[in-house]
Amino acid sequence: MYKRILIATDGSELAAKGLDKGLELAKDLGAEVDIVTVSEPWAVGMYDAMGWSVGYMNSPEYKADRETSAQEILTPAKAAADAQGIAANTVHVLDRYAADGIIDTATERSSDLIVMTSHGRRGVTRVLLGSQTAEVLARSTIPVLVIR
Repeated sequence: MYKRILIATDGSELAAKGLDKGLELAKDLGAEVDIVTVSEPWAVGMYDAMGWSVGYMNSPEYKADRETSAQEILTPAKAAADAQGIAANTVHVLDRYAADGIIDTATERSSDLIVMTSHGRRGVTRVLLGSQTAEVLARSTIPVLVIR
């Protein structure tokens, strides 16, 4: 059925549930897994201890900091896959919005299925905060399994 599953995670407790369900499905199907986390673009005008951090995204530390943060998410996810004997690759997408990074990675990796979680926001909260899950659902050309 599914031979290659993309599991999206942001390292949150909710995303860990999606990772577990995605790995369980991959194990049952004997599918390969790609685990992706996306670092969204740095918002200009974010504060640091010295004031405005306008040039941060052009500094050598920027990419290293983002990669370190991504590995804090991907390393335990990969370890969870390894513990279950599942072939898994990790992918860090830098400076993309989550939905874009997830969809592009699924295309690049020839995924058959995307597994991700949703906070289940509705109404004004969804409008104000947006929903990357809803965007993936709307734009993906492959099936998306949403874990709540």
